[in-house]
Amino acid sequence: MSMIKTVDVCKTFHGKQGRGPLEVLKNISLTVEQKEVVCIVGPSGAGKSTYLRSLNRLEKIDSGKIYIEDKLLFDCKDGVNTLKLSREEINGSLVEVGMVFQSFNLFPHKTVLENLMLAPVHVKKTRTEEAREKARQLLERVGLSDKIDAYPSQLSGGQQQRVAIARALAMEPRIMLFDEPTSALDPELVGEVLNVMKSLARAGMTMLVVTHEMGFAREVADKVVFMFEGAILEAGPPAEMFTNPKNDRTRQFLQSVL
Repeated sequence: MSMIKTVDVCKTFHGKQGRGPLEVLKNISLTVEQKEVVCIVGPSGAGKSTYLRSLNRLEKIDSGKIYIEDKLLFDCKDGVNTLKLSREEINGSLVEVGMVFQSFNLFPHKTVLENLMLAPVHVKKTRTEEAREKARQLLERVGLSDKIDAYPSQLSGGQQQRVAIARALAMEPRIMLFDEPTSALDPELVGEVLNVMKSLARAGMTMLVVTHEMGFAREVADKVVFMFEGAILEAGPPAEMFTNPKNDRTRQFLQSVL
């Protein structure tokens, strides 16, 4: 079963103050299979984050199809979803998709434990005691059981990002999206977040990761996708992409970052 599938997804930002329209996604077709780890790489402004955000409706697409777990959720033409699905139906599928952002987006006035319990209790109606126990287990999993009563301001960036991953996992998603999860971190804190992501991959989590961490992509990805100027120029297994890219633009990019 494919967990994520997009067909010809297009998105244009319409410029302000006389600037012309900017096509940020040009016919993006991509499939992520169950338990697959797919890394999207490419220069800034390639449309990577916009594509990721379109998968869970943080960005509306202009046209194209988006399937989650083989279910067609969006079939858009001229910015309108032609499918007559209820909000409940769409949300029911999107709750299976967890997302971790560049900035950690934790609630500053809530403890680590409270941050993890919030969505399961309010969105999934999980019993408080059950949510608390699950949160404890997840904090242990990301190596932060000693920070359960800390507030975000008392944590390093790497610790905050690991809490953000645990918070996404608290909703028991079947798919995890990561939008450059290490780009806001000091270099010495990057490893601790990547280690958590590697352990998720080993446990069989389906993951779509926008990243600048080429070592991670090479080691963990089943497939690497190169995006440039809103289009996918090339995709393939890491061994092939990193040692023998077919596209000149891919080759230039990899030479500049490796």
